[in-house]
Amino acid sequence: MDLAGFRSSLSGQAPPAGVARPLAALWHCARGDWDAAHKLVQADEGEPDHDWVHAHLHRVEGDLSNAGHWYRSAGRAPARGSLEAEWAEIAAALLARRATSAKGPGERE
Repeated sequence: MDLAGFRSSLSGQAPPAGVARPLAALWHCARGDWDAAHKLVQADEGEPDHDWVHAHLHRVEGDLSNAGHWYRSAGRAPARGSLEAEWAEIAAALLARRATSAKGPGERE
């Protein structure tokens, strides 16, 4: 699935089947359900992808101090662009990693 496909899934009733919790959290965030998104990323605090999304969520909330903690935990510089641009950057990175990990040894796109 690419970013366009992930965006189109936002009209559905649930995140796409088989997506990891950080992507599911981004899905809920885009639909305005911050609490559901936050619960998902809290489940695996200390995992860089979860912490990156966690930082984004606290930025959405306006808690930049807390966001800064999660950016550091994720090993990422704090985002400076728009919330939408950051959402898309994170989603694209996680989707690309998902696509790469789904391939078998020696497979290419």
